Amino acid sequence: MARKTSSGNEPARGRWRRYARLILLWTCVAAVGVLAVAVYYRGQHFLVSDARFRLAGPADSESSAPGVRVDGAVYCSPERVLNVFNPDFGRSVYLIPLEERRRSLLSVDWVKDASVSRLWPDRIEVRITERAPVAFVQIPSTVHGGSFQVALIDEDGVLLDPPPRARFTLPVLAGIRREQSREMRRDRVRAALRLVAQLGGMSDQISEIDVLDPENLKITQPLDGRAVVLMLGSQNFLPRLRNFLSHYPEIHKRLEHATMFDLRLDDRITAVEEGRSGG
Repeated sequence: MARKTSSGNEPARGRWRRYARLILLWTCVAAVGVLAVAVYYRGQHFLVSDARFRLAGPADSESSAPGVRVDGAVYCSPERVLNVFNPDFGRSVYLIPLEERRRSLLSVDWVKDASVSRLWPDRIEVRITERAPVAFVQIPSTVHGGSFQVALIDEDGVLLDPPPRARFTLPVLAGIRREQSREMRRDRVRAALRLVAQLGGMSDQISEIDVLDPENLKITQPLDGRAVVLMLGSQNFLPRLRNFLSHYPEIHKRLEHATMFDLRLDDRITAVEEGRSGG
């Protein structure tokens, strides 16, 4: 029987076939890649330029925009919220830098946190978490010659402008300054909140808490038709106040004109002369 033998050209022919298959494969991959890039850029152009994706802005003299939905805003200014999106009105929502707009919203008065998301095809949703005021503060004015401005403050030490027609039942703090760092204000506010929490219902009788020195909180309390200042230190607020009130009738008889008392030593009550209330 005759045997079939392979020629010397067959191995070379097999290599060319493999090369051809590889060339065809990479050609297909390149074609798919070019097609994907073309589709991507065409999609980008569609999202950027199509009128269906444009963010509608507010009409003249209006404080709302049909393209922006804001949830959670009660006291912060709607105008200031919308102003954050002024560069975006009339453009595609696809182009809006969401994180950048969120950071800008955090600088708006009353805004503690915010989120910004797209609502396709042509809207933006803004969710606002507002700051919660915990006290009124009397801030020395630099404009009106020694008078005071009234503001609100939250537990983080952030000063807030009182909103019109809003009513709050909150303690009044003295000793807060605009030039203080936010951390300093925060520590003073939290010291006052700790005092209020310890006093419970008795804090309702306090007209003012002086937090200028957080290690020596002072409260002003009306007694017998006059304002009495009590230095409570930084702890044991409730027993010190109770002890003073239980002895006040006797103290008033002996020291009729005294209006400031140091209660920082738990076993004694000391009358303090005006102008010597420090330390």
